[in-house]
Amino acid sequence: MIIRGWHYKSMDIRHLQCITEIVRHRSFTKAAEVLHLTQPSVSKIVRSLEEELNVELFVREGKQVRLTDAGETIYRHAGPILQLFDGLVTELGELTYLNKGTVRIGLPPMAGARFFPPIIKRFRDRYPGIAIQLVEEGAKKIEESIADGSLEAGVVLLPVDPEAFETYPIVDDRMNVLVAPSHPLADRERIELAELAGESFILFNDDFALHDRIIGECRKEGFEPHILYESSQWDFIGELAGAGLGVAMLPDAMCRRLHPELVRAIPLVQPVIPWRLAMAWRKEGYLSMATREWIRFTRELFAEASVHH
Repeated sequence: MIIRGWHYKSMDIRHLQCITEIVRHRSFTKAAEVLHLTQPSVSKIVRSLEEELNVELFVREGKQVRLTDAGETIYRHAGPILQLFDGLVTELGELTYLNKGTVRIGLPPMAGARFFPPIIKRFRDRYPGIAIQLVEEGAKKIEESIADGSLEAGVVLLPVDPEAFETYPIVDDRMNVLVAPSHPLADRERIELAELAGESFILFNDDFALHDRIIGECRKEGFEPHILYESSQWDFIGELAGAGLGVAMLPDAMCRRLHPELVRAIPLVQPVIPWRLAMAWRKEGYLSMATREWIRFTRELFAEASVHH
């Protein structure tokens, strides 16, 4: 680069380290020992910088050396620059060895509540220096956030575009119908979607992939669902259904967490609506070291869990 008429080709950290150690030890020879260089190498490094800048940096007085005005200027700036450089090297090392970093993960409320507390605990135990930022949103919103780069990874509802996303499976479940214990369908062993044509529906709001999925399946069965309430809270949806305010749908895994005396969960058939979750990240785009490790670590844990089941 060119600064105020001087053409700097190669002033670098090595030059600043040499000058600093020479001043600290008042000797080229001792500076060379500290830097694990030969004394002629140190002299050559200093001389090359002096020639490049067309100034003298040191005055030799017998066996002693002292800085010139130009040398003083460089030395004064060298300390902070070397501190910043050491900090950079340290931080990069910590990132490389996963002693620090941040993972920003999108989790839908149902997935976060059901599957992730023990996973997050094990990751934190393994990598206490990595901060985990959880963004709780619907799977549809999370998919959009991964696509636009505001999230590096998150849990989505399959299917997603295989050209845009890499994924690994987390859970393969299906939807149940929730009704009040007093509902005429409460004692059924299974319910067909077409039987719900005259019902009022309680759905997730439109940030959730299930919102569009359920409406789309109803339309395939020839009816437009009458939506009475929308919510972002799965347990509240279950309570509304249990109170007789309408019918709802939740994955079987979540239905098992509801009290059967307060709300009935009945398998939905014709069609079966799957609830298949996956961890997703963009095929193209930057992934931090911490996020790459989150993906690797959690993938292994979910694979172990599926084998044990």
